[in-house]
Amino acid sequence: MSARDVLGLVPRESFVPDTIWVPVEGSGWMRPLHREDEPDGWTEQVRADRSVVIQVDDGAVGKGVWPTSSSSAPHVMADMLDALDLHAGMRVLEIGTGSGYNAALLAELAGAENVTTVEVDPSLAGHARRALDRAGYPVTVVTGDGMLGHPDHAPYDRIIVTAAVREVPYAWVEQARPGGVILVPWVATFHPDEPLARLEVGPDGTAEGRFGGPGWFMPLRSQRLKQRTIRATDERWAASGRPEARRYGVTVTPGGQRVWLDSPGNPIG
Repeated sequence: MSARDVLGLVPRESFVPDTIWVPVEGSGWMRPLHREDEPDGWTEQVRADRSVVIQVDDGAVGKGVWPTSSSSAPHVMADMLDALDLHAGMRVLEIGTGSGYNAALLAELAGAENVTTVEVDPSLAGHARRALDRAGYPVTVVTGDGMLGHPDHAPYDRIIVTAAVREVPYAWVEQARPGGVILVPWVATFHPDEPLARLEVGPDGTAEGRFGGPGWFMPLRSQRLKQRTIRATDERWAASGRPEARRYGVTVTPGGQRVWLDSPGNPIG
């Protein structure tokens, strides 16, 4: 079954919260859109093939400024699932549960009993757990720091991360089976497209792979960058000659990680 086939089996409106956030034109902030008050607007947002913001400012009350959790556009999730190459019976760990929608897609592909998903925000984790239960997907939803993974259900054949990182925690590599795959989006530190990295875990405990297409995910809370660092990415990329994202790769070992250009022997600063 392809990832796009699975999209037709899982209605996103069963997972997106009743309150979402939409931009207010020209204001720089976001406003809540409540399903009960604006049912047509809510449905249009959720059924469209685009991301839907489900939390702002880490759940703080008031005007929304910074999106901090979203339900990613279905086509983005389908592309990631295709890259993950997930099959029935494989054990999979998701970092960043959000609404629970992607965990349901994983359950359709691998079987709900093989899916573990970790969410740092207790409110979001609770919502996702209830939504998954109602929809009939008894996946394991863990409230905790995704940086730590979830060793209780390791080893995993696949690890998929739905928040961007600047460093891959070695815990993820340790919890992956040799030959396993880690799929993770990168924050804008060396390339403005915030590309996806697909790493394969070797028998020696090293994970290595190349970057691909753009990811555009919100960062893990513990790995957020200062805005001036993000703004300087274009300058750093230009200084390198604006190479395509696919020319970059990353190697992760117990001693740390290195991002490289063209080959592991050519690390970037």
